[in-house]
Amino acid sequence: KIGFLFFLFFTFILQQNSNIMHAIRRCLKPQQLLWTRSYSTIPSSPAAKVAGVVGIGRLNHVAIAVPDLPSACALYRDVLGANVSEPVPQHEHGVTTVFITLDNSKIELIHPLGDKSPIANFLTKNPSGGVHHVCVEVDDIYAAVEVLKEKGVKVIDPKPKIGAHGKPVVFLHPKSLNGVLVELEQK
Repeated sequence: KIGFLFFLFFTFILQQNSNIMHAIRRCLKPQQLLWTRSYSTIPSSPAAKVAGVVGIGRLNHVAIAVPDLPSACALYRDVLGANVSEPVPQHEHGVTTVFITLDNSKIELIHPLGDKSPIANFLTKNPSGGVHHVCVEVDDIYAAVEVLKEKGVKVIDPKPKIGAHGKPVVFLHPKSLNGVLVELEQK
């Protein structure tokens, strides 16, 4: 019992200071990290400075870049039994999108559209495809962009464009958000 209580106390102390937790994580092998669990970001990161200020809502979708859209659609529809939409060209964004509806969110399959597609380079580096970005909803995208800029988070194009759902969207640079490309979408 004393060992377990010590473990809980030690874990609590480490979670209070994420710098210590991050230093420990850098020293351990991946298989040794199974016992660690932290939901905090590095206190000095731009992401930590805006937590709770922008007011992000639910996860809207996870976007997966695919080199072969028909094959990817067949996989999700015919093998996994998912509800797969028809492909829709998004000329302003340089992609063709297909949405897979899940009970609690969506998966967006994206495929390059045209020579200047922003995901062509991603697929060159990842020829099998892969997770491209995550999309979360915000109440007021215009206010969110202003707060993010004030807090030093890089917004790739601060002027929202109309996204695949017919709502304004912006993308946040991965260097500002712990290596993840994040799309914000107006609720």
